[in-house]
Amino acid sequence: MTAGATRRDGAMEPRRGPLDGVIVADLSRVLAGPYCSMLLADMGATVIKVEGPGGDDTRSWMPPVKDGISTYYLSINRNKRSVVLDFRDANDRALAAELLRRADVAIENFKPGALAKFGLDHETAARTNPGLVYLSISGFGTAEGAWLPGYDLIVQAVSGLMSLTGDPDGQAYRAGISVFDVMAGLHGLVGILAALHQRSETGLGQHVEVNLLSTAMSGLVNQTAAYTTAGVVPMRMGNAHPSLFPYETMPTADRDMIITAGNDRQFRSLCEVLGIPEVADDPRFRTNADRTDRREELRPLLLEQLANWQADDLFLALNKAGVPCGPINTIGQGVEFAESLGLVPRVEVGEGDRAVDVVRNPITFRDSDLRYDLPPPLLGEHSDEIREWLRTPAMQERGA
Repeated sequence: MTAGATRRDGAMEPRRGPLDGVIVADLSRVLAGPYCSMLLADMGATVIKVEGPGGDDTRSWMPPVKDGISTYYLSINRNKRSVVLDFRDANDRALAAELLRRADVAIENFKPGALAKFGLDHETAARTNPGLVYLSISGFGTAEGAWLPGYDLIVQAVSGLMSLTGDPDGQAYRAGISVFDVMAGLHGLVGILAALHQRSETGLGQHVEVNLLSTAMSGLVNQTAAYTTAGVVPMRMGNAHPSLFPYETMPTADRDMIITAGNDRQFRSLCEVLGIPEVADDPRFRTNADRTDRREELRPLLLEQLANWQADDLFLALNKAGVPCGPINTIGQGVEFAESLGLVPRVEVGEGDRAVDVVRNPITFRDSDLRYDLPPPLLGEHSDEIREWLRTPAMQERGA
């Protein structure tokens, strides 16, 4: 089984995706693993989504829905083929093991050690397929935290992220998406691609491990570094920045905007656009350190002038002057804004009644094409095809 053809460009032959010929056995569920495997599929890999009889949990995560199908599921499962395998059944376990024997990459996010009882763990799979790159995603690693269930919201709490999110005097809030699931999927993708590169030199695959808490520690960047390097425990500041000002939400006459003046030049330009150039020369606000230290003195001066502007007009004026800013949009307005910039964020996958309007992969390649040919699969949609393939003796060459 090999990857499908990419799009045709006029009369030209279809160009290969960067990962054409790579077979991925995706045993993962929910978000981090499926997001990772979808990005691999977009780049040309053949992704076989292995589901239990009940299907991926996100199939039932609704509302919202499109034609009775969870939009959560639809958002992270395009370009895949679905096969239902019950690991409790000996015949299905044998087919799953055969899939791992033929795959270039495997992805799983079961609780650490859970697949060993089915003979589908890395150590067992590597005996018959030493070239396999096997990604395991967990919540808290494989040591003392192995027994803990890995939910993004829990990791947002215990990592400290929620202590940074919300108003200073209010309660802590989660991020608007499962941010560490998404980041762990991206970290897993990086690990897979690095291991595939190394395999091209050694011929051997390896076990790649990612966990949500370690992803959080890395993804909190300057906030965790404040503690590890200086012993400072950051606390939530609403939309303010601990090291820059202005760099936060500010109201205009009709709606809020984010305004960021990250250096002295940008601050001077901001003051000039607002009609208060003298503020940039005020000794109290001459450097970023001064402005950050005296933000409560500076903020009222800016707010007085911002009240005279409509957000759309100020967006153009400030950006043209080199001051980054943007209105706080809804998700719909965000998509429309991306479209207005020619970024083409949407793409239709599938045909006819199965067509789904989804968000395009953000990566572009000059000499390769991404794929958008398979809609998110129905549960077990490709079971017969994949089972027949797995039961057919394979050639020894990888990917045959």
